[in-house]
Amino acid sequence: MNYYLITIPIPDHQDRTDMLIAELGEAGFESFEETETQLLAYIPEKDYKANLMAEIEYCQLPEVKNKITTEFINDRNWNELWESNYPPVMISETCIVRAPFHECPPNIEYDIVIKPKMAFGTAHHETTAQMLKVILKLDIAGKRVLDMGCGSGVLAILCSMKGTSEITAIDFDEWSVSNTIENSEINHIQNITILLGDADLLKSPMEFDVVLANINKNILLRDIPAYVGVLAPGGSIYFSGFYTADLKVITSVANTNHLTYIDSCSENNWVVAHFIKE
Repeated sequence: MNYYLITIPIPDHQDRTDMLIAELGEAGFESFEETETQLLAYIPEKDYKANLMAEIEYCQLPEVKNKITTEFINDRNWNELWESNYPPVMISETCIVRAPFHECPPNIEYDIVIKPKMAFGTAHHETTAQMLKVILKLDIAGKRVLDMGCGSGVLAILCSMKGTSEITAIDFDEWSVSNTIENSEINHIQNITILLGDADLLKSPMEFDVVLANINKNILLRDIPAYVGVLAPGGSIYFSGFYTADLKVITSVANTNHLTYIDSCSENNWVVAHFIKE
């Protein structure tokens, strides 16, 4: 499928970024990547129109409007885009996330191949990289894992490589679901159940020992009760996709839903927080 990539100066606060992503999502954009200075938004060619950004209030601000760029990306461009912008990512010296055309160094325990598509979930963003580091430290052999907002499926794939018994990967984005299916096949992973949808899918008799939720602050706050509802007593949940300043409110809502804060780590102001169900 062909896409347009719209690059927008990122707002100065995560709440404004979340609102912008919500507006863009309603306008037809399917996937997003945040850098320190830019928001990269992808929309299918069939949904793009020349005056599309005129409908987004933030994008009409004088200091924003003139800095927005548009790039057409067709299926043939993904390899070229990755080769130029997304080198392989090494995680904790034991795991590599790479495209098929990248070489794998020797003595790598976990070699994850991600088919070149949109950038989110490639481990280049701090949230994904940190979640991978956390997973590498976990003893999850034989455990049941939920990956909410699976993106490319990279977290679920690493969990499977580490011996989890079963994994459910969920995303509301059709591209993410198809990409997770494709990447699971490339990495010869067979124990991931991949679902299109959101937290409304989380119902009994589902139960997980570990929940991974790398999304954004507003969705996490809204859906924490649903995550807790399918988390086994004593199970662990890892939240990511929000800034250090948001940890207090995440913890407050988590506490009211029978989650106990254990610890957290951060990189460039992005946080991964660990909670356990009482």
